Amino acid sequence: MRTAPSEGVKRHLQIALVLTLFSVPLQCATLERLSLNDMISKSTVIVRGSITGSYAAFASTGPVIYTHYSIQVSEWLKGLGGNTIDMVVPGGVVNNVGQSFSGAPTFRVGDQYVFFLWTSKAGLTQVIGLTQGLFSVAQDGSQDPVATRSASHELMLDRGTGQPVKDQPLVMHMSELRSQISTTLAPLVPTVAK
Repeated sequence: MRTAPSEGVKRHLQIALVLTLFSVPLQCATLERLSLNDMISKSTVIVRGSITGSYAAFASTGPVIYTHYSIQVSEWLKGLGGNTIDMVVPGGVVNNVGQSFSGAPTFRVGDQYVFFLWTSKAGLTQVIGLTQGLFSVAQDGSQDPVATRSASHELMLDRGTGQPVKDQPLVMHMSELRSQISTTLAPLVPTVAK
Protein backbone atom coordinates (compact mmCIF):
# COMPACT_ATOMS: atom_id res chain seq x y z
CA MET A 1 0.00 0.00 0.00
CA ARG A 2 2.89 2.37 0.61
CA THR A 3 4.10 2.00 -2.97
CA ALA A 4 0.88 3.35 -4.50
CA PRO A 5 1.14 6.83 -2.88
CA SER A 6 4.89 6.82 -3.57
CA GLU A 7 4.26 6.08 -7.27
CA GLY A 8 1.71 8.91 -7.41
CA VAL A 9 4.15 11.35 -5.82
CA LYS A 10 6.89 10.28 -8.26
CA ARG A 11 4.54 10.78 -11.20
CA HIS A 12 3.55 14.27 -9.98
CA LEU A 13 7.20 15.16 -9.49
CA GLN A 14 8.02 13.97 -13.01
CA ILE A 15 5.17 16.01 -14.48
CA ALA A 16 6.23 19.06 -12.46
CA LEU A 17 9.81 18.64 -13.68
CA VAL A 18 8.74 18.41 -17.33
CA LEU A 19 6.47 21.45 -17.00
CA THR A 20 9.26 23.40 -15.31
CA LEU A 21 11.72 22.55 -18.09
CA PHE A 22 9.28 23.71 -20.76
CA SER A 23 8.56 26.97 -18.94
CA VAL A 24 12.25 27.99 -18.72
CA PRO A 25 13.07 30.60 -21.37
CA LEU A 26 15.28 29.51 -24.24
CA GLN A 27 18.87 30.59 -23.92
CA CYS A 28 19.27 31.68 -27.52
CA ALA A 29 17.40 33.56 -30.17
CA THR A 30 17.15 32.57 -33.82
CA LEU A 31 17.64 35.50 -36.13
CA GLU A 32 17.50 36.08 -39.86
CA ARG A 33 20.91 37.37 -40.88
CA LEU A 34 20.51 40.87 -42.23
CA SER A 35 23.00 42.47 -44.58
CA LEU A 36 23.88 46.11 -44.11
CA ASN A 37 21.69 46.96 -47.12
CA ASP A 38 18.79 44.98 -45.58
CA MET A 39 19.09 46.96 -42.36
CA ILE A 40 19.29 50.26 -44.22
CA SER A 41 16.20 49.64 -46.34
CA LYS A 42 14.10 47.96 -43.59
CA SER A 43 14.84 50.51 -40.86
CA THR A 44 12.26 53.19 -40.16
CA VAL A 45 15.03 55.58 -39.06
CA ILE A 46 18.81 55.46 -38.67
CA VAL A 47 20.42 57.81 -36.18
CA ARG A 48 23.74 58.41 -34.50
CA GLY A 49 23.32 59.22 -30.85
CA SER A 50 24.04 58.58 -27.18
CA ILE A 51 22.01 56.88 -24.46
CA THR A 52 20.91 59.49 -21.90
CA GLY A 53 18.63 57.48 -19.59
CA SER A 54 16.44 54.42 -19.13
CA TYR A 55 13.57 52.92 -17.18
CA ALA A 56 11.73 49.58 -17.30
CA ALA A 57 7.97 49.03 -17.52
CA PHE A 58 5.47 46.33 -18.40
CA ALA A 59 4.05 46.52 -21.93
CA SER A 60 0.58 48.04 -22.06
CA THR A 61 -0.74 44.97 -23.90
CA GLY A 62 0.75 42.09 -21.94
CA PRO A 63 3.17 40.67 -19.41
CA VAL A 64 6.40 41.52 -21.27
CA ILE A 65 8.80 43.96 -19.63
CA TYR A 66 10.57 46.48 -21.85
CA THR A 67 13.48 48.71 -20.93
CA HIS A 68 12.91 52.15 -22.43
CA TYR A 69 16.03 54.05 -23.49
CA SER A 70 16.27 57.71 -24.41
CA ILE A 71 18.65 58.50 -27.28
CA GLN A 72 20.08 62.00 -27.70
CA VAL A 73 20.34 62.24 -31.50
CA SER A 74 23.47 63.88 -32.90
CA GLU A 75 22.88 62.94 -36.55
CA TRP A 76 19.94 61.71 -38.65
CA LEU A 77 21.12 59.26 -41.33
CA LYS A 78 17.64 58.13 -42.45
CA GLY A 79 14.42 59.91 -41.64
CA LEU A 80 13.95 63.19 -39.84
CA GLY A 81 12.85 64.06 -36.36
CA GLY A 82 13.69 65.83 -33.16
CA ASN A 83 16.64 65.76 -30.80
CA THR A 84 15.59 62.59 -28.94
CA ILE A 85 14.15 59.18 -29.70
CA ASP A 86 12.65 56.72 -27.24
CA MET A 87 13.57 53.12 -27.98
CA VAL A 88 12.60 49.87 -26.23
CA VAL A 89 14.47 46.63 -25.70
CA PRO A 90 12.70 43.51 -24.40
CA GLY A 91 13.63 42.63 -20.83
CA GLY A 92 14.27 44.50 -17.61
CA VAL A 93 13.25 44.60 -13.95
CA VAL A 94 9.99 46.06 -12.61
CA ASN A 95 8.92 45.72 -8.94
CA ASN A 96 11.48 42.94 -8.34
CA VAL A 97 10.19 41.00 -11.38
CA GLY A 98 12.91 40.46 -13.96
CA GLN A 99 12.81 39.24 -17.53
CA SER A 100 15.69 38.69 -19.92
CA PHE A 101 15.69 37.87 -23.61
CA SER A 102 18.63 36.24 -25.31
CA GLY A 103 20.22 38.50 -27.89
CA ALA A 104 18.65 41.69 -26.53
CA PRO A 105 21.23 44.47 -26.27
CA THR A 106 21.96 46.34 -23.05
CA PHE A 107 23.15 49.94 -22.82
CA ARG A 108 24.74 52.34 -20.36
CA VAL A 109 24.29 56.08 -20.17
CA GLY A 110 26.84 57.70 -22.46
CA ASP A 111 27.15 54.78 -24.88
CA GLN A 112 27.28 56.13 -28.44
CA TYR A 113 25.97 54.13 -31.40
CA VAL A 114 24.54 54.29 -34.85
CA PHE A 115 21.07 52.83 -34.28
CA PHE A 116 19.15 51.11 -37.07
CA LEU A 117 15.61 51.36 -35.71
CA TRP A 118 12.16 50.19 -36.80
CA THR A 119 8.79 51.03 -35.34
CA SER A 120 6.23 48.25 -34.89
CA LYS A 121 2.50 48.54 -35.55
CA ALA A 122 2.10 48.88 -31.77
CA GLY A 123 4.27 52.01 -31.92
CA LEU A 124 7.33 50.53 -30.21
CA THR A 125 10.66 51.64 -31.68
CA GLN A 126 13.30 48.91 -31.46
CA VAL A 127 16.74 48.04 -32.81
CA ILE A 128 16.38 46.02 -36.03
CA GLY A 129 17.67 42.46 -35.69
CA LEU A 130 18.49 42.88 -31.99
CA THR A 131 22.24 43.59 -31.89
CA GLN A 132 22.60 43.45 -35.69
CA GLY A 133 21.30 47.01 -35.93
CA LEU A 134 23.90 48.55 -33.60
CA PHE A 135 27.23 50.08 -34.54
CA SER A 136 29.25 51.34 -31.59
CA VAL A 137 31.03 54.58 -32.42
CA ALA A 138 34.60 55.08 -31.20
CA GLN A 139 34.75 58.09 -28.90
CA ASP A 140 38.33 59.01 -29.72
CA GLY A 141 37.76 62.61 -30.83
CA SER A 142 38.37 61.72 -34.48
CA GLN A 143 36.61 63.68 -37.23
CA ASP A 144 35.80 60.34 -38.89
CA PRO A 145 35.45 57.79 -36.06
CA VAL A 146 35.25 54.06 -36.59
CA ALA A 147 31.81 52.42 -36.30
CA THR A 148 31.85 48.75 -35.28
CA ARG A 149 29.09 46.19 -35.33
CA SER A 150 30.14 43.13 -33.34
CA ALA A 151 29.26 39.67 -34.61
CA SER A 152 26.10 38.30 -33.04
CA HIS A 153 26.47 35.13 -30.99
CA GLU A 154 22.86 34.13 -31.58
CA LEU A 155 21.82 31.43 -34.04
CA MET A 156 21.44 33.05 -37.47
CA LEU A 157 19.77 31.66 -40.54
CA ASP A 158 20.32 32.61 -44.17
CA ARG A 159 17.09 34.00 -45.62
CA GLY A 160 17.44 32.16 -48.93
CA THR A 161 18.43 28.71 -47.69
CA GLY A 162 17.21 28.66 -44.10
CA GLN A 163 20.59 27.19 -43.17
CA PRO A 164 22.59 28.35 -40.14
CA VAL A 165 25.27 30.93 -40.92
CA LYS A 166 27.99 32.55 -38.87
CA ASP A 167 27.72 36.28 -38.38
CA GLN A 168 30.71 38.49 -39.11
CA PRO A 169 31.65 41.81 -37.51
CA LEU A 170 31.43 44.98 -39.60
CA VAL A 171 33.98 47.76 -39.14
CA MET A 172 34.01 51.01 -41.12
CA HIS A 173 34.54 54.72 -40.71
CA MET A 174 31.47 56.89 -40.26
CA SER A 175 32.09 58.43 -43.70
CA GLU A 176 31.88 54.96 -45.28
CA LEU A 177 28.71 54.13 -43.35
CA ARG A 178 27.09 57.44 -44.40
CA SER A 179 28.04 56.75 -48.01
CA GLN A 180 26.59 53.21 -47.91
CA ILE A 181 23.34 54.50 -46.41
CA SER A 182 23.04 57.24 -49.07
CA THR A 183 23.83 54.82 -51.91
CA THR A 184 21.28 52.26 -50.68
CA LEU A 185 18.55 54.85 -50.15
CA ALA A 186 19.13 56.74 -53.43
CA PRO A 187 16.93 54.41 -55.59
CA LEU A 188 14.18 54.62 -52.95
CA VAL A 189 13.94 58.42 -53.01
CA PRO A 190 11.45 59.60 -55.65
CA THR A 191 12.77 62.16 -58.10
CA VAL A 192 10.92 65.42 -58.57
CA ALA A 193 9.78 66.12 -62.13
CA LYS A 194 11.03 69.40 -63.61
